[in-house]
Parts: sequence; structure tokens; C-alpha cells
Amino acid sequence: MADANGPSLFDHVTEVARQRAGSPYHPPRHDLVESARGLEYDQYRDIRFRDQEALWKGEGAFEIQLFHPGGASDVPVRVHLVEGERSRTLDFDPDLFRYGEQVGGSVVDLPPEAGFAGFRILHPMNSPEKMDEVAAFLGASYFRLVGPGQVYGLSARGLAVDIAEPSGEEFPDFVEWWLVKPDPAASHLTFYGLLDSPSVAGAYRFVLVPGSGSAGTEVDVTARLFFRSDVRKVGVAPLTSMYLHGPLLAAGHDDIRPRVHDSEGLSMLTADGEWIWRPLTNGRGVRVTSLRDVDPAGYGLVQRSRDFDEYLDLEALYHRRPSLWVDVADAWGPGGVELLEIPTRSEFNDNVVAYWVPGADPRAGEERTFRYRLVTFDSELPGATTTGRPLPVQTVARVVRTRIGWDALPGEADPPPRSRRRVVVDFQGGGLEELAPDVAVTTSLSTSSGTISDLRVQPLPGGGRRVTFALEPDGDRGADMRLFLTHADTAVSETWSYLWEPDLVR
Repeated sequence: MADANGPSLFDHVTEVARQRAGSPYHPPRHDLVESARGLEYDQYRDIRFRDQEALWKGEGAFEIQLFHPGGASDVPVRVHLVEGERSRTLDFDPDLFRYGEQVGGSVVDLPPEAGFAGFRILHPMNSPEKMDEVAAFLGASYFRLVGPGQVYGLSARGLAVDIAEPSGEEFPDFVEWWLVKPDPAASHLTFYGLLDSPSVAGAYRFVLVPGSGSAGTEVDVTARLFFRSDVRKVGVAPLTSMYLHGPLLAAGHDDIRPRVHDSEGLSMLTADGEWIWRPLTNGRGVRVTSLRDVDPAGYGLVQRSRDFDEYLDLEALYHRRPSLWVDVADAWGPGGVELLEIPTRSEFNDNVVAYWVPGADPRAGEERTFRYRLVTFDSELPGATTTGRPLPVQTVARVVRTRIGWDALPGEADPPPRSRRRVVVDFQGGGLEELAPDVAVTTSLSTSSGTISDLRVQPLPGGGRRVTFALEPDGDRGADMRLFLTHADTAVSETWSYLWEPDLVR
């Protein structure tokens, strides 16, 4: 998928990033978009790019539409169009946009150097007759991807800096883009981004291949990072999502919908081939947990439940939100996949972030390169991919259900204390489906604190196994639990990993 001018152009962007990192940081010029910064949410949405003005309109399988500066997108972004050996900068032009009634139908007065806020990529992914939006790059270093039949949900990010640190998070911006015009028959699109922030500058190469059939959209990412200063924590390949409520902790949500979330769990494949599943939650306090490893194979935020009946939402279509996998291309060394969960009362707030934290924090003057592939999917990674490059296939059973509640029977005369928890974890798929209900399956269960009792494994109707046990917490201490199933001394399920904390009892 090498582009004819790819290596030299990437080297150019890399040199720009290196020089920026060697100079003092200059904040974005918000004054360039001052007249549009006050646009309200509905006003900004009422400014639409004119379809007929799309870059490369009617010239091939890809088109580009640009986002108007303003509102929350107040960082001016320069966009360069690359064709062959030539490159030209696209100036802001109000004639590219249609201004609706919410903004009075009048043109917003911006100078040409205001540039744009970002761009979206269109491709006939679901039907040869219609250009579908496949990706959108808008705001800081955020971007979103969809595969066939999906609607936008979680976001990816270029980089996270000092995330979940007491000093506060730093949000790098993609401040410049180079969009390479593809050949008319090309099945992929190559483009480059320049990232900048007070602590780091970076050159990014993206190669996007839209999904087809059951295969998801893929994006190869190469990030060359140059650090201006020491960084307490860098989050590589961050994924940002939303989890409001679900059956695991449904109490307290006055909602006709059983579930409201863009993702329901973090999945990870370790270097040793262990699949780990950690369900998401929306508790009362900020939670930061880490799954440690050396040279991980990959991780992702997953929307496993794909049936409409699970959500009952005809507007948000949560059953069609994409899952997103980070397929690690190089040896990333020691570190951990960190999961940040922030309490929220609104489904419009992203409150979940998953990212890789290297074992050694970056220092001023240091350079680092990370390569990975982002792949959209539904409930599980597909065996086939659009590019033909394989993805890991999970052959062991998956967690399909987690329930935690008071370990008491309705109307029990002498119930146990409210702190005592009954935990239920259901596994299905993989080799479990080949085992008869009377075949013994054993468990490996551990907890960081508290006491486990009444551990049982039961066959599920239709196949699979249920593991149920009682947890007696140790005072106010949280219990970080790990559980997987074995048969004939071989793991036959992924590892269920969950941090239970007293503040989750409602």
C-alpha cells in the first residue's frame, strides 16, 4: 500500500514535527476563527459542506468533505492537497458551505488562513451507488471510524498526554493535514497528520481501507513522536467511549432502555495468548486500572451485544455502534493497557478511555515510534479482513453476561449483610459448545481481597457454563477478581477480570 510519494512526504512531515519539538510551543491562533467560536451546538450543525464541492468528486472511490471552523472546533487546521509531486494549501472558502437558518443563513466572516476544523472521508462502502461516510477527523486528535452497516460511536485519538494525572490532561491537536489524491481505482487512501501540543510534536501516517461485507474498516497508523519536555504519562493508541448503564449496574437509572453505551467491555490479547475481558461500569468515583504485559498483541473496546432488543433505541442505534481493535504491529515492550472510567449522568459525555502506557515515561528530547492497525468489527474479530492480513481469532469461550448483586433470597428471614455480593459470570462459545452438560469444567478464580465462597459451575441452557460465587468484601477494600474456565488442564475460556468496589453498591 505504499504511495508513490509516501516515504518522502512522510519524511517531510516527520522533519516538520522534529523541528517543532525543538522549538518553544506556539499555541493555536484562535483569533483566526474568533468570529465563529461563539457558535452554539445547533448553529454549528446547521452549517453543512456542499456535496458538489467534495474533493475528488466523481473521480474515484474516495471523496473528502471539510468541516467548518468554529464552535467547539476552534483550532485552525491547515489542509494540503497532494497530487503527484505537487502540493497546494486549501484556504477557507465560505462558498464551500451552506449556512442554515440557525445561523441566520449568513456567511461566517473568516480569513482564508483560518483553514478548516477537520475532514470526513466518503467511500461507497455499503452500496456501489452511494458514498458513505467512513471516517471523520475533528477536534484535537480525535477521529471516528465505521465499518459496513455501522453508525458512529466510540472515537480513536492520536495521543493522550498525562491522562488521569492530578496535574490535568494535555490534549494534543492535529494542526495540519496532507491528503494524497488516490488513483481512480485505488482501494485505499493515504494521508498524513502533524500533531502538536506543549509536550510533544508528532508525524502520523494513515492508510485507510474501507470495510467490505463482513470485514471491517482498517487503518494502518505510524506515529513518530518527538518530546519537548518530560511527560508523566503518555497514552498510545487511545480509544474513547461512553458507558452510561447496562444490566450489570442498572439500578438508579430511570430509563426505558435496558442498556445505554457505545462499548461494554475492554478486550485484550496478551503476548502469551491470553484473552482478557473486563466489563465496563459507571460507578461513583473515577477508576483507573491497568492490565500489565510485555509486547501485547492487541486490545480494544467492544460492543458485544448486537441485538436491538438489548437497547430498544431507534434513534441512537447502540446495537450498531462499532467495536474497535488496536492490532499492535511492533514490539511495544513492557507496560500496560490502562482503563480510565469516569462517572457520568449523561450519554453525551465520553467517560471511558483505554490506551497503552509504556513502562518508561518519555523524556525531553526523546523520539519514539509506534505502529499499529485499527480495525472496526461487531461482536468479535472477523476471520477475514479487507486487506487479507489476518487478525487474531478468539477460539476460547467468551463472557456473555456478568451480574453482581446482594447475595440474598427474596423474603429471606435472616439475610446476609448488604455488603455480601453474589457474582454470576456466564461463558459461551469456543470449546465449551463441544462439551456435554455433564462434563466437568473447573474454574481458576482469584481475588485481591475479600473471601470467596459457594463457588459453583453450572451448565447453561443452550450450551456454555455459568460460574457463580459469593464475595465477602474486606471492609471498604475493592476486590480485583480474575476468573477463567479449564478442562483437561487447558483454558477453555477468556479471563474475566473485574474490579468490584464498595461504591458500586447502590
